[in-house]
Amino acid sequence: MPVQSLKGFEDVLPSQSPRWLAVERIAREVAELFHYGEIRTPVLESADVYHRGVGETSDIVRKETYTFADRDGDLVTLRPEGTAGVVRAVIEGGLLNDQGARAKVYYIGANFRHERPQKGRLRQHHQFGAEAFGVASPEQDVECILLQMMFYRRCGVKELALKVNSLGDRDSKSAYRDALVRFLTPKKDQLSEDSQRRLEQNPLRILDSKDPRDQAACQGAPSAIDSLSPSSRAHFESVVRGLQQSGVDFQIDPTLVRGFDYYTETLWEVTAGGLGAQNAIGGGGRYNNLVEQLGGRPTPGVGFGSGLERLLIALEAQGVELPINPLPLIFLIWHGEEARWHQHRLAMELREQGLAVDMDLSGRSVKAQFKMADREKARFAVTVGENELSSRTVVLKDLRTGEQTVVTRDQIVSTLYTRTFG
Repeated sequence: MPVQSLKGFEDVLPSQSPRWLAVERIAREVAELFHYGEIRTPVLESADVYHRGVGETSDIVRKETYTFADRDGDLVTLRPEGTAGVVRAVIEGGLLNDQGARAKVYYIGANFRHERPQKGRLRQHHQFGAEAFGVASPEQDVECILLQMMFYRRCGVKELALKVNSLGDRDSKSAYRDALVRFLTPKKDQLSEDSQRRLEQNPLRILDSKDPRDQAACQGAPSAIDSLSPSSRAHFESVVRGLQQSGVDFQIDPTLVRGFDYYTETLWEVTAGGLGAQNAIGGGGRYNNLVEQLGGRPTPGVGFGSGLERLLIALEAQGVELPINPLPLIFLIWHGEEARWHQHRLAMELREQGLAVDMDLSGRSVKAQFKMADREKARFAVTVGENELSSRTVVLKDLRTGEQTVVTRDQIVSTLYTRTFG
């Protein structure tokens, strides 16, 4: 039997990769418009980064991380999400050393979670994310949301919906936790087994449960906004006002929570059509205590993550054509050994000018080479044989129209460049 990929780990084949490249290109372009610089962090970190950062009681750490002892006996974890590793990197890299320092970064990379694979939720999945450090004002929250929404709009996503909420500062979050426990404790027997445990350890996660028993028990639960301190309420009201003034459609969802313990203050989630009931494609929030939690100086932070698999599924379901503009392929046809080496030299001349070129390297007949060019969906064929070598010409054929012309060897590079780029 041939070896196979692991469950929940999927290949991206050459026929699929142009769509990935398109959304990654849009992500980089949009992030740079907002003056965010790219950061690349290791996929493997000390387990402490995620246990302290994401939270020991979170489902991600308790159930889903790939955590193991390496050959030195050190406990390490494959990256389950982007933010905690980025925080570790900006602390270690000294980006926040100076008083009042700020940093704005984005990343595109793979995350790993051992969960039941579903459509768009794989054990290895990919995210585009952005994080902003050093600015506590609500305007920074709004900027992150605007960046994320611009990314989706430029990808062509339809039926976008933005939900926002606030958990407030430490005191507000603690007060809301107590209110939720008081509300749910009399209903404990109605909760799922997981949520009965969460009631003791992490009650806010019950609000995010997809179990019908938990959803029924949470009907009429207190609102997080009712527990906000005056300063947290003012912060959230400013975020709401900023979104309104920016012309962004949104709704306040007082039951919205996120899967990470580090979130404080503003939270948001974005959904899209075409994904069914599980329609979230990304979200984010503020985490003003995380930098200090991981050993840095107290520094506010806010950011988001967007799953690329789910985004691509939504775009396909909505019939959106991504802006994929591959270079037209030029296929070089040869007859005879001298012509073969001539075409090798011509191929490199054309590639040096930024043109995409391929040719047969195995000695097929001219007829088979043309069939190969058709299979590869080449746009142009350039043929050289003994006659062309002696006359220093080539035969250029447009494979779309069938038009064929003789071009001098000195002019073929500039001719193809003009045909390709105009």
